[in-house]
Amino acid sequence: MFAITGMTGQVGAAVADHLLKDGAQVRAVVRNPEKAARWKERGCELLVADMNDAASLTSAFKGAEAIFLVIPPLFDPTPGFPEVRGMLAALKTALDEARPGKLVCLSTVGAQATEPNLLSQLGIVEKELSMLPMPVAFLRAAWFMENAAWDVAPARENGVIQSFLQPLDRAVPMIAVDDIGLLGAKMLREDWQGGRIAELEAQERVSPRMVAAAFAKALGKPITPEVVPRESWEELFRAQGMKNPEPRMRMLDGFNEGWIDFEGGHERSLKGATTIETAIRRLVAGA
Repeated sequence: MFAITGMTGQVGAAVADHLLKDGAQVRAVVRNPEKAARWKERGCELLVADMNDAASLTSAFKGAEAIFLVIPPLFDPTPGFPEVRGMLAALKTALDEARPGKLVCLSTVGAQATEPNLLSQLGIVEKELSMLPMPVAFLRAAWFMENAAWDVAPARENGVIQSFLQPLDRAVPMIAVDDIGLLGAKMLREDWQGGRIAELEAQERVSPRMVAAAFAKALGKPITPEVVPRESWEELFRAQGMKNPEPRMRMLDGFNEGWIDFEGGHERSLKGATTIETAIRRLVAGA
């Protein structure tokens, strides 16, 4: 039996979907069982747990052959990342008590970067969970192609998409969520000893101009990408309600300046099959 967290989000759902298609038994570890009703309908066991509560996590993890762990995303963390550190304390206690056969944790491109930024949270996760007394793997995923979901409406209505990734011709590592789910499900079934890192991106790196071209093809009309000026970011993010926008801004700087990348580079990363054209076509069709 495989225990999966984050099944009401994108990646956890994709991992669970691939496991269920292969006939595996899946336990959905959720905070809100009402949001996970569809998984119960598909035959999953539902267990309620909070990422900050070691006792509920221990109960949810006990008896699992393997666990796929998705740390809830924190886009506006407090300086010093106390939120993720608190979750890690509960998780480490629970995993040490439950002793699953192995752990696969969703991580990110750039988790190893030394410059502080939003993704440093997952660098902390990797450091802390790698010390657990069980086989632990980190699936470092590239920038999600599905982040372009925010661009569907302005592309359709105005023929323009705005980009924090810049310059517009700079290609960065991206990946489709379904490809992450496929690899995550595969890794849960594999055996290894100690620690392991898998870095995953698409066959081809993607620039904002390529995203715009994919929208143009999907919508059948010209789409223009526009740069969001760096000097406007802080005011914009604060207007959206962020209290501490600096980590997010530095993450974007890392992609734009090239210091957020995979340790093995493009040559040594694993490759997903989904193209940006396919991902954008799915987003447009589903909007």
